[in-house]
This record gives sequence, C-alpha cells and structure tokens, in this order.
Amino acid sequence: MSTSVDTATAQLLRDLAERYETADFIIGDPSYWMHQVEGAENQEAMAFIASVLSYGSRKQFMPKIGQLLQWSGGEMDRWLRNGDFAQHFRPDDKGCFYRLYNNGCMYQFFSAYSQLMERHGTLGKYVRANASDGLGAVEAICRHFASAGVSVVVPKDTTSACKRVCMFLRWMVRSGSPVDLGLWAGFIDRRTLIMPLDTHVLSQSVRLGLLTSGTASMSAARRLSDTLATIFPDDPLRGDFALFGYGVNN
Repeated sequence: MSTSVDTATAQLLRDLAERYETADFIIGDPSYWMHQVEGAENQEAMAFIASVLSYGSRKQFMPKIGQLLQWSGGEMDRWLRNGDFAQHFRPDDKGCFYRLYNNGCMYQFFSAYSQLMERHGTLGKYVRANASDGLGAVEAICRHFASAGVSVVVPKDTTSACKRVCMFLRWMVRSGSPVDLGLWAGFIDRRTLIMPLDTHVLSQSVRLGLLTSGTASMSAARRLSDTLATIFPDDPLRGDFALFGYGVNN
C-alpha cells in the first residue's frame, strides 16, 4: 500500500531526480565499475560482483572491487566462467578479503556464480527463465546462491530488504539512463523494481513522509516502491536518485 505524498514533496523529488541522475553520479559510486568493461556479459558480471561487495565504507570496498577487475584483466565474464578466480582464492583460506567475506567465502561465491553460468549461460538468462518481475528476480537470485551455501554474500531469501540485489537490478533493468545499463529491460518491467533500502534511505524516507516507520525489510522496501510509483509512475526507482540527492543536500 502506498503512502500519500504532498504536492511539494513530490515536486522536490522530481527536481532532485532530474538534478542527480547524470553521468557525474557514477563517480565514486559502485556503478562505476560496470562502465569500465566492454560487452554486455562483462558488464553484467562486473555489476553483480560490484553490488555484492558494496557495503560499509566506499573508501574500503571500492579498491576491493578494483582489485578483482584488475585480476580479471577486464574480462570478468571469462574470469568467472573459466574458474580463473581460483588463482587468487582457495576454498580453505580463512584470510579476510573484505569485512565479513574471507577468501574461502569468496571462492564459494565465485564457484556458485561459475556453476550458474555453466548451466544457464549468464545470470540474465537464469533470471529470465525463473522470474517475470522485480520481486521474482530478487527471489531467483537469492535462491540460487542460497542453494550453494553462500548466503553470507547474497541474502538467502527476501526477508531482508536485499538492498544490494535490488540495486543490481536497478542497474540491469532501467534503460535510457546515463547510469543504469538496461541490459534486462526486455524481460523485467522497470515498474516492478524494488527500491534499494537500507537504514539511511529508510530514515530519509520517514523524514519526507514516504514511509511512516519500520525497519529496512522487504515489506518496507515494497511499500516505499509503491509510494515512489505515485510520483514516478513509469519508473519508480528514479526515486533512488532523488533520495540520494536529498541526502546530499541535507
């Protein structure tokens, strides 16, 4: 159920979205990395890896993503598909790669991704065969990686807001954007996407009257998405840029 938004707030968000959804948004954002490789398959793989590592401090996770890109030589799809990640990660290595992710955990994640590629071709083809909307896409992605036992990297289900998976889907589905790629626009309707929600976005949304209260859960993310759809009916996640801009300005 959507929340009623007053006219002034709705116009503020439209103005902020217009101001902040530009190519400059990419600078320092994790979406930067998918623009550093060529070819749809490399962009898709680079985007997903960047998304799962995008938590905590940008100063810490951005160099880690860059390191993986360097190891892949710009060919992230091939690096995963051929198992070249095993040159840098071992299943029994408990050394820390980034925060909660140790090297063994990353090996398991990359292995699960590589197995998906072997069975389905690409992550996009897997999602296309298993989902018809934004929520279904989140569920399908979580389900595959949960079955491989790597829920520390990808949420095991949609109980949580699945912020990073929803962010990845924004990148893949929204077309006509200087930021998002739109590679999956042909089989997922952007009107069904779910807002990437964390505690920071939640607090901003409550402050603006877009949500009343709650925690950063999937139900809250869906309520926020429904409310944003009343402001951006054809493209609710344009509100992601608006809320980013609101945070910058405040």
